[in-house]
Amino acid sequence: MTWAIIPLWNITINNLLLQFKIKKYFSPLIRSMKLIRFIVLCPFFLCLTGCSVYNFTGAKPIDAKTFQVNYFQNNAELIEPGLDRNFTLKLQEIIQNQTNLNLTGSNGDLLYEGEITEYRITPMTATADQKAAQNRLTISVNVRFSNKNKETDNFEKRFSFYYDYDGSTQLIGSKLTEALDVIFERITQDIFNESLAKW
Repeated sequence: MTWAIIPLWNITINNLLLQFKIKKYFSPLIRSMKLIRFIVLCPFFLCLTGCSVYNFTGAKPIDAKTFQVNYFQNNAELIEPGLDRNFTLKLQEIIQNQTNLNLTGSNGDLLYEGEITEYRITPMTATADQKAAQNRLTISVNVRFSNKNKETDNFEKRFSFYYDYDGSTQLIGSKLTEALDVIFERITQDIFNESLAKW
């Protein structure tokens, strides 16, 4: 019985010695890894606890609490009913979804205003019998952005995007809705990037 215990005791002592050696030689590496983890995570938590507006979609910290989107008038030659209202709502929506800013009807820290300047359908390619094989809807919006707390961010810029569709298809109903969704999503994201993300 005694002879069976002695080898087991030796194994336990050897294990403890091995663990001590591992800790002795690798403790500087372990300390370094902890330091690296602290250095990487510290700025992340500082950003979360800061007072500025910040989010995980790319908006930079900005000294503002509220934003205002004035009604975008439709000044295009070809008028599509409801286009102005839909665009205004879409711009409000993307800013609300991607920031912590509060929407206000007046005296906002950030102000978006402008007008729809272009709503145009043009044939892109033609068939042998001179019929349009593909058409393109192009929408352009002129935007004026003002930051009450930092005037150097102010700008006036034209944003534009398009949607191609089959020439034999009429751009009405669900097809028109799809086209407007694609165009507005791109234009409003570009406006957001220009005003808040600063890529």
